[in-house]
Amino acid sequence: MEDTIFFKPKGPFSLNKLIDACNYNDKIHDIKILDKANEKDITFFESSRYSEHAKYTKAKACITTQKLSEILPKSCKKILVKNVLLEVAKISKKFYPDADIDYPDLSLKKPKKSNYPSVKFGNNVLIGKKVKIGKKSIVGSNTIIEHDVQIGKNCVIGSNILLKNSVIGNNVVIQDGCKIGLKGFGFIPMKNKNLKFAHKGNVYIHDDVEIASSCTIDRGSIDDTIIGQNTYLDNQVHVAHNVKIGKNCMIAGQVGFAGSSIIGNNVSIGGQAGISGHLKVGNNVKIGGGSGVIKDINDNEVVMGYPAIPFRDFIKNWKK
Repeated sequence: MEDTIFFKPKGPFSLNKLIDACNYNDKIHDIKILDKANEKDITFFESSRYSEHAKYTKAKACITTQKLSEILPKSCKKILVKNVLLEVAKISKKFYPDADIDYPDLSLKKPKKSNYPSVKFGNNVLIGKKVKIGKKSIVGSNTIIEHDVQIGKNCVIGSNILLKNSVIGNNVVIQDGCKIGLKGFGFIPMKNKNLKFAHKGNVYIHDDVEIASSCTIDRGSIDDTIIGQNTYLDNQVHVAHNVKIGKNCMIAGQVGFAGSSIIGNNVSIGGQAGISGHLKVGNNVKIGGGSGVIKDINDNEVVMGYPAIPFRDFIKNWKK
């Protein structure tokens, strides 16, 4: 799958222009997460959950707290603040001023058959600039594919679908009514006006994935949203920003994933379950329908209930 940059950062900016009361004047080219940042980037570290990534970050500077700053490498400039995510929202807005609102793509036109000789299109399909669609794919009526989106070979893209900020692999099926690549739900509550996070990340959907009707998959904020190979999503599943779902997963209808959770391989989740944000669900896990997952789950566990507990304990409590 090819990397595509849907949002290009402004700048570079000096650190003292990005953050008030900062005395450093190093040039910063982008904001990235801890494990993807390099010597030209600024990153952020707001939770001990990400300590392992923090230890080895290559970022030029990191926004963090006094307590967490001790974990960062000496090569990284520590910028201490009271509210890490508030500063991240401000900085992301400077780098990506147009990524906190989903502006419509005004370059949309009917696809030229000469550009897509082996692709079949329904009625009223609209396509933006530089869209790539692989051989023998099908696109249903009234579907919109915005600029720079990539779709692989032998894909079936249904009707009334919106695709933006997305890279889609081969042999993928997306059924009617899905909305993929829109901005996620991320902001800092303020007294008079909420400060929104820029969502400059992508959605990556790997080969052989099937997404049933009316699913919503948000693009990443500072990171990306990823659906692993051969994973199936049932109707009306919601995947929030930065969520990563592994290979060979089965997700039943109306499951909701909150932002930045990581789901392992071969995971099965029953209908209407909810996964809280920033959690890790291991490989080969089974989660019963209607469950509420509010803490990490280790490999091979079977859980159910709210809060989700081991299935044997759930059955014992139910029998009481």
